[in-house]
Amino acid sequence: MYISPAIVLTYVSYPPDKSTHNAILFLSDIFGPKLVNSQLIADQFAANGYFVVMPDLFHGDPVPVEREGNFDVMAWLKNHLPPVTDPIIDRTLRYMRQELGCQRIGGVGYCYGGKYVARYLKPGLLDVGYMAHPTHVEVDELKGIQGPLSISAASSDYLFPTEKRRETEDILSELGHPYEITVYSHVEHGYSVRCNMDIKQQRVAKEKSFAQAAGWFDAYLKK
Repeated sequence: MYISPAIVLTYVSYPPDKSTHNAILFLSDIFGPKLVNSQLIADQFAANGYFVVMPDLFHGDPVPVEREGNFDVMAWLKNHLPPVTDPIIDRTLRYMRQELGCQRIGGVGYCYGGKYVARYLKPGLLDVGYMAHPTHVEVDELKGIQGPLSISAASSDYLFPTEKRRETEDILSELGHPYEITVYSHVEHGYSVRCNMDIKQQRVAKEKSFAQAAGWFDAYLKK
């Protein structure tokens, strides 16, 4: 289902009881909210009792799923930095709290979206955060979080390598907020959204990553 809060195309999914009190802001990877895999994950969160809102962070300009080999992702990214993306998230959060009646909001960030979970994990914005294989999260953004954060990581990830993962853990341990980092073997960057479900290790990692996120929100978001 799509709505358009403040002219931002948005995929929404309701829990069985239709309540919007416990909500999740779903910040997608570079393929945007029309990616069926992302919609299925949003529906999973809804089935677990959360009202889910997934805005188009890219103004209709996601990275094509079937892109040609010469597609320059870094050039694309220059058009989708925080000065462009933050206002979309700001409008969406205002709409969720003021118009949709969301009382507690957790942030889910996959890949690209993980950066913005860190940026918005603050009182009055996001109450709880979850990231899967995040990308481009700056040290200052991570140090600025003010709430519980859970991270799912791939054992092989050139965008969130071992060194970055360990640095992240060091920072989170100093902040004092609840946190967890789980590393899944036999998977690479992007596995929690796009993996080969026919390969057992990848399927198990994807399923357990979702269970990790759902359990984190059940523990820290629901009241």
